[in-house]
Amino acid sequence: MEFSDSSTNHHPLVTVIIPTYGREEPLRDSIADVLNQNYPNFEVLVVDQSPTHQADIQSYLEELAAKDKIKWFRLSWASLPGARNYGVRRSAGEIIIFIDDDVKLTPDYISNHVKNYLQNPEIGAVAGRVFDRMKLGESKGEFEIEYLPPEAMNPGIAWYHIDLVHTIKPQQVLSARGCNMSFRREIFTKYGLRFDERFRGSAVREESDFCLRFRQTGYKIWYDPEACLVHLGEETGGCHDISMRSLKYQFTFYHNHFLMAMKNLTANQALRLYARLFDCHVLGRPPCHKSGSPIKVLTRGIFYILGFFNALGTVIQSLWDDGQIYSRLDQESITKSSESLVISR
Repeated sequence: MEFSDSSTNHHPLVTVIIPTYGREEPLRDSIADVLNQNYPNFEVLVVDQSPTHQADIQSYLEELAAKDKIKWFRLSWASLPGARNYGVRRSAGEIIIFIDDDVKLTPDYISNHVKNYLQNPEIGAVAGRVFDRMKLGESKGEFEIEYLPPEAMNPGIAWYHIDLVHTIKPQQVLSARGCNMSFRREIFTKYGLRFDERFRGSAVREESDFCLRFRQTGYKIWYDPEACLVHLGEETGGCHDISMRSLKYQFTFYHNHFLMAMKNLTANQALRLYARLFDCHVLGRPPCHKSGSPIKVLTRGIFYILGFFNALGTVIQSLWDDGQIYSRLDQESITKSSESLVISR
């Protein structure tokens, strides 16, 4: 995608933020694809929460950082929303793109995001298409959607109708997928939005929560199927506990859904979400297709109830604690560094 020289925003600076945890070759390949973009004005921030790396990956990252091809930040904690916020605070771009650390990009990926902002000032966020390896495998690549149904714009049930894998036409959407989304910088500066660091574990629904709050800005979230990437969905690594069989995943999965609902939905919308969540994820009915074993249903039901009360506790606690613990740690470290600099002078 080429932009005309007459554009007043000719090639605005773009920041690409890559949170990462426990990834090696997929991270290296993802960074290589970003550096191979045909867009001429961008920076790459790697927010690295991995305790260690393989020797060759460590050398690769060190070399790129030394040559100023990436900005590489090493952190001692792991939180996906926390990593996003950390990257935003260190970004300089007019447009901020978030991708995962296990993706494949074409050279015009950044350009396809940027064109939407230049063409329509009402667009404040772009949701890109995600060629999800697992979901495409289930549909055998033969299923396509032109336009999402009206239910996909209802916050109570949209999460069972938004399909950014198979949809082929540009259109307004309710939410983006965290592995492929971008925003105007002013969403974070003028409107002060931040990712909620209380979304734990897999951080499922953290981007949904952000996008629901984003709607208050008056901007649109625009789905562009040309702003696409391939999401590998690696079974290990990532800024969360990826194992769906783990107790931690099950607990935080329900907590995060209920937290999103309690923060953003009306009573009617929340009840619809709770009902669909129970029907699909507890009882295992379509589209979840989970085991109907009484023991497994009972187990999922227990996590459902525990998740609800835990989310309720999180909301009550927010009366005196906003839960942005990683952002506070970062701000404290910045303050201490500034004080040390003043003393040294």
